Formats: sequence, structure tokens, C-alpha cells
Amino acid sequence: MNKKSLYKQILFVSLPIVIQNLLDAAVNAADVLMINTVGQSAISATSLAVQYSTIYHMVLYGIGTGITMLSAQYFGKGDERSVETVEGIGLRFSTSIAMFFALCMLTIPRLMMKVFTNDVELITLGASYLRILAPGYLIWSFCAVYISTLRCTNRVTQATVLEAIALTVNVCLNAVFIFGLFGLPKMGVFGVGLATTISRVVELIGCIIVSEKTKGVKLNPLAAFRKAPLLTADFLKMALPAVLNDVVWSVAFSMYSVILGHMGNDAVAANSITSTVRNLGSVVCFGCGSAGGIIVGQILGRDEINEAKHVANIFFGICAITGILGGGVVLAVMPFALKHAALTETALGYLKGMMLINSYYILGQSVNTLLIAGIFRAGGDSKYGLICDIIDMWVYAVPLGFLAAFVLKLPVLWVYFLLCTDEFVKWPFVFAHYFKYKWAKNITRDAGELEES
Repeated sequence: MNKKSLYKQILFVSLPIVIQNLLDAAVNAADVLMINTVGQSAISATSLAVQYSTIYHMVLYGIGTGITMLSAQYFGKGDERSVETVEGIGLRFSTSIAMFFALCMLTIPRLMMKVFTNDVELITLGASYLRILAPGYLIWSFCAVYISTLRCTNRVTQATVLEAIALTVNVCLNAVFIFGLFGLPKMGVFGVGLATTISRVVELIGCIIVSEKTKGVKLNPLAAFRKAPLLTADFLKMALPAVLNDVVWSVAFSMYSVILGHMGNDAVAANSITSTVRNLGSVVCFGCGSAGGIIVGQILGRDEINEAKHVANIFFGICAITGILGGGVVLAVMPFALKHAALTETALGYLKGMMLINSYYILGQSVNTLLIAGIFRAGGDSKYGLICDIIDMWVYAVPLGFLAAFVLKLPVLWVYFLLCTDEFVKWPFVFAHYFKYKWAKNITRDAGELEES
């Protein structure tokens, strides 16, 4: 590939993902602004309850990564049947996990909230949010798998349109249910959950329409029952460490919320707004990271190893630059957030400090996301990231946070600062693994081998 065609492909794949991430971050920001009118307790309860959605999102992200690892390479090879089979394998796992989450949210929502806080008001508000959100999890599992398949088969525009429609519906219904528009009662936190569930239904309808009208791989639930022992074994070998990696990371990140949740309502509210702004600053970084995994995977599927290394190095530089620019976005948004957030003076002080920390934290996230969740996995290497994050998050960051908060009883901002050293501690090990280039492998199988199985 010459430079012009390479950068054209990077733009083609990454731009729709960046737009979708931007819309996602914008919707989250709009949700926070609207919930802000209900009160600080509503912000805190929603931010704690949504941690379960974050964990499940990371499960889906891990499954989607497994789909991308295999499907991007098989698509690059020209084998669409194997792509559809991989999609079915992904559906098999995603729906099973969705059922477990939904059952817990319907039956023990208060217990789930008690993990994060002992505040009775926050528990009650969060439980109502979890109950109404439960039905949408099963629908979400279908949409996420199909959208992952669309992306790694160069149908990123359709994937972005589907998610953009769902997000637009979500934010509009949030306004209707939170403010009680069109004669409806004001539903507060419950309304936010209801809007999310309805938007998932709309997204599924969109997926079905795209599947029927688009040539190529379809949304085919029956593929989940297709026998494919070799592909299933490959999926488990490569996707399972990716899923575990993302769950390990997301649960550890949720433990940060547990730590802050037991340091008071002010810390929780400030962290909620900070997370929203950080997501806004990270949209380009994560979009480029996702595109890197897809494009490098397709090149490896064509068995062009040296070209894959070259393209990976280009993405490395892009993500470093976008990480720095993302920190600038956080600094630019900070004055607006401090002026309009309906928080106490103490919480506003926490908010300012947390946003300053995130102005450089995004750089660490950007580079690590590209390498661990993008480039390494493009060649089927998902185990290294799992080992790295287990040590980094569970041996270093989480114990350090508990020690700082509950043993040393350090101030909130010092605890937050220590927690946010996690991305940079693993840099030396991640960089060393990257430059060994052991991840640069073609992981596809020949059609004859798959048919024989």
C-alpha cells in the first residue's frame, strides 16, 4: 500500500468510529446535564449503577474483539462464511452472559447497589434504574455482535449510523422522561433507564433492516447453532483472554468507583462528571485504536507481515498525538464544567483536581488501548494484555487505592491521583512486548481444514 491509499483506508475505517464515539460521549454528557437538574444524588446514583453497564460493555467489547481478531483476518482473506460463523459464536456467548446480568438486575438490584455504596437514597435510586435497564441487555447482546461484525468487514458507516440513531433516540427520550415533556410525569433516574432500554429496541430494529438490505454477512441468530469446532476453539483461545482482560480491567476500574463511593457523595458526583468529560476527550484516541486493530488484522490475514508492522507503527504515532490533543479537550471543557455543574463547593474542588489529572491520563489510555486492545489482538495475542492488566490493576492499582483511602486515609484527590498512575506503570512492559513483534501473525485456517472439521 502506498501512503495515500493507506491514509485513505485509515480515514475510512477510523472516522465513522470516531463519530460514533463522539456521539456516545455527547449523549453521555447530555444525560449528565439533564440529570444534573434532578440533583446531586441522582447523578451519584446513576454513575454508580451504570458501572454494571460498563462491566457488561467491556464483556461485549472483549467478545467483539474476538470477533474482530478472527473476522478481520478471514475477511482480508476473502472467506465470508467463516466471518458469519464467528459472528454466531459471538452471539452464543453474548446472549448467555446477557441473561445472567438481566436476571441479577431484576431480582437483586438493591444488593448490586450495596456493592458500591451504603447510602440508602443512592441504593433506592440505583435499584430502580437497574430494574428497568435489564430487558435491554439481551437486545444489546445481538446489536453489539452484529455491529462488531459490520466494522471488521469494512461496513463501519452502517455500524455508525445504527449507533447514531440509537443514541439520538436515547437522548431525546431522556429529555422527555426526565423533564416530563408531552404530559408525561417526571421520572428522574428511572426515566434514564427506560430511555436506554427503548433505544436498544430501536437499534435492534435498525440492525435487522441493515441485515436485510446490505450484501455480505447478515445478522443470523441461527449461526449460533452452527457446528464449527476449529473456529470455536480458535475463538475461545483468542477471545476468552480478551474477554477476561476487558472484564478484569472494567471490574478493577469499577473498584475505583467503590473506593470513591465510600469516600462520600461529593467524590462520587465529581468523578461522574469527570468520567463524562474524559470520554469526550478520548473519542478520537479510541476510534483510532479500534481502526488500528481492524486494519492491521486485515493486512495480517493477507499474510503481509512487514506491511502490518509498518502500519502498526503509524497508528502508534497517531494515538500518541490524539492522546495529547484529548488532554487539551479536557482542559478546554473544564471551565464550562466548573461553572455549570450543580455540585457543592467541596465537590467542585474535587472536580477541578480530577479533570487536571485526566488532562494527561488520556495519553496513557490512548497508547495502551491501541497496543493491548488493538495491535496485539489483531495478531491473536490477547494473553499478554490479560497478564499485564491483572498485575497492573489488581496487584498494584486497586490495593494501592484501598490502602490510600482506608488505611492511610489520604485526601480524595491524592487517592484519585494514585489510582490514575495505573496506565503509566505498565508502559515499559507494553512497549517492550510491542517492539518484539511476536504479535504479528496470520491466524487464519485454510478453507479445506475448516470443512474437514
